[in-house]
Amino acid sequence: MATTGNMVFEEPWRKGVAVTPNDSNTLTPPSDAIYVGTAGNVVVTGINGADYTLTGALAGAVYNISVTKVKATGTTASNIVALYR
Repeated sequence: MATTGNMVFEEPWRKGVAVTPNDSNTLTPPSDAIYVGTAGNVVVTGINGADYTLTGALAGAVYNISVTKVKATGTTASNIVALYR
């Protein structure tokens, strides 16, 4: 992220990897964000090891969260992409 005066400029996403939700698979490295293609709930494991649910994640939204897993159990959203800077 770069700043100029009071403006903040985000670097573009440099890589995207399709994610198939799975309770065991770990994203290596952890994502910088996730994109949700089809609306629903997304259960993730954060970099602190805690699981949490993005309830009602919107289709077409990018969530600026770093996660190590996108879990199958409880995830109803689809077309999920891990984004990296």
